[in-house]
Amino acid sequence: MLSGKDIARHNKRDSCWVIINSHAYDVTDYLDRHPGGPQILLQYAGKDATAVYEPIHPKGTLDRFLDQEKHLGPVDPTTYTPVTPPTESKGDNRASEQQTDIPHLLSLCLSLDDIERTAQKLLSKPAWIYYSSAADSLGALENNASDWRKITLRPRLMRNVRRTDTSRTALGCKLRFPFFISPAARAGLAHEDGELCLARGAARKGIGYCVSSVASFPHADISRAFYGELKNSRGSGVGDHGALWFQLYVANEKLVTLERIEAAKLGGYKALVITIDSPVVGKREEDERYRVEVNAESLSNSFAGGSQEPPLSPPSDGADDEGDGPLPLRGVHSSTFNWNDLGWIREAWQSSGPIALKGIQTAEDAMLAATHGIDAIYLSNHGGRQCDDTPSSIHTLLEIRRFYPKLIEDRKMEIFLDGGVRRGADIVKALCLGATACALGRPFMYSVAMGDDGVLKAIQRKSGPPACSCLSDADCHL
Repeated sequence: MLSGKDIARHNKRDSCWVIINSHAYDVTDYLDRHPGGPQILLQYAGKDATAVYEPIHPKGTLDRFLDQEKHLGPVDPTTYTPVTPPTESKGDNRASEQQTDIPHLLSLCLSLDDIERTAQKLLSKPAWIYYSSAADSLGALENNASDWRKITLRPRLMRNVRRTDTSRTALGCKLRFPFFISPAARAGLAHEDGELCLARGAARKGIGYCVSSVASFPHADISRAFYGELKNSRGSGVGDHGALWFQLYVANEKLVTLERIEAAKLGGYKALVITIDSPVVGKREEDERYRVEVNAESLSNSFAGGSQEPPLSPPSDGADDEGDGPLPLRGVHSSTFNWNDLGWIREAWQSSGPIALKGIQTAEDAMLAATHGIDAIYLSNHGGRQCDDTPSSIHTLLEIRRFYPKLIEDRKMEIFLDGGVRRGADIVKALCLGATACALGRPFMYSVAMGDDGVLKAIQRKSGPPACSCLSDADCHL
């Protein structure tokens, strides 16, 4: 067996070993291909990384991405100290007790804001930081919330509202309500079933779920959970409503992208939603602050009792030559992806369903999408997580209405949007302005902290009585 001392010597970019579940792995050649960038791997170079690896990686990840010769073998557990992230509980010390009283907590949640506040008490610190953080000074995040309030409704009265149809058809699929679960990674940080909770909830209530490329579970498992629950829900009012879509990050390596597309086809995903706003990862200071905290604490705790030797030198990814400390490499996804690449993606997808572009933030790019024959555009600034100075999605929708109204009037291309959607009235405003449906990300990630019941509660909070009688009227005016 290897010893912790053996592993500790390999703590640099040119020789990076990590311990996961008492086994050692050589990830040196994988550093620049890691979807999360090399920084996090280098942070745990020569150390145990189990605590940060397990919650966010599907089973079989190591076998898929590391050649067998990189699997170095078992490590004597008495020769190293496992590294655990500091301050696991984000909320007070009663978090573990509250986990056992989920039904009561959910009964007190009357809005999505309530679900968020409850989740903050239940989630671990790294989970809360990951879900809630945004770019730089949080300006884009704040715009997402405040811009909805700048738009008011003009209620049309004296209409029969006894029966109101809230169903929609989006990306060729029937939805019971005009909203869906937007793609977000790492649901496994919130609950052991992670994305499976979201898939089951979407199927049970007949809404859409767009699954992230970097989900915590294998996409085949998520698909089985969705379609299994959909089958069980027949006869419960869901009918043939509900949809499972695949969010695609275009990877630096074309082969990886093709593998993701093939997995989506095999899993029965009905549409391909390509994220186009992430050639680099946004600068999320709260995330980076936490990483520094973890690194500082792990350096002082990893070698307790003399079980390991300290690192030969501080880990560095070589990004900073000025001596001010390592900078995270942000080029996680393809930085060359452009409009011309849509051709080979279409060829790989082979007409398996509609294609949407997620991350549109200007009227000009909306028009370009139309000229390239895209089936749908998804207005989004990535929840304010990419760039601090981007417009909210509802602002972009207004811009499209002003400069390219035909894109909305012709209804040849569907329009979705997310960002700060918290009330039924927000959805009504978007529909009135020409959107097909809205998406919600953070609220559903928060709801996963309370398992399947939390997800169902979040859907219930969005599918109550409509805010106005013209929810499905094409001629609603603002």
